[in-house]
Amino acid sequence: MDKAELESFLKVLPPVDFCCVYGSALHPNNHEKSTMVDYILGVSDPEQWHSQNLKMNKRHYASWLAHLGGARMITQIADEIGVGVHFNPFVSWNDKMFKYGIVRMHDLVQDILNWERFYLSGRLQKPVHILVDNLDLENVNSSNLRAAISAALLLLPPKFTEEDLYAKICSLSYMGDLRMLFAEDKNKVKKIVQGQFDLFQSRYKSFLEEYEAKELLRLTSYGSRQTNISQNRIVAYP
Repeated sequence: MDKAELESFLKVLPPVDFCCVYGSALHPNNHEKSTMVDYILGVSDPEQWHSQNLKMNKRHYASWLAHLGGARMITQIADEIGVGVHFNPFVSWNDKMFKYGIVRMHDLVQDILNWERFYLSGRLQKPVHILVDNLDLENVNSSNLRAAISAALLLLPPKFTEEDLYAKICSLSYMGDLRMLFAEDKNKVKKIVQGQFDLFQSRYKSFLEEYEAKELLRLTSYGSRQTNISQNRIVAYP
């Protein structure tokens, strides 16, 4: 799906302050119409937003929430039981399937800066396609990316490949996730990195160049996917 197609779905929803697309929809070779397109939507007041969306798209919600709970209960469940995000999955529109999660902008920023829940911050460490960014969250997220690459380097041996680095960054948000032991594909991280390698590379290239200039890392390239990395473990990362 191109940007225009991705943005078109937002026209049927109330306005948002932030929107990004993530997951398999970003895979360069993914042309399956059955694939669900995943969105994260940041809004200033989730209860007010859900109230509007229930009037516009009640069918997007579980029937018991829409008829018995309402906007207040939807928001309370997300805040008190969940991780601050309410998801509406399996939304059919224009012959495609969508899933979208709504989060309070304040909570999103706090998770990005402080890893409070390490849910959306972990999601934003991986490639995403930003469609709406009224508060320049992409710039705020740079601190999250720096923290992710620094954490990954501390967990890696003295010598590794660029693909190893992105796999370690990708795995951060899955550490301690029981699904990775039982339900999820054991090769999920590897498939994500290999399928979106160029997107990971564009996301973290500037940090690698910065660390190389500071002599924290040494990069030896043998092609776009054959960069070997060695690190100076004596110097602490920023």
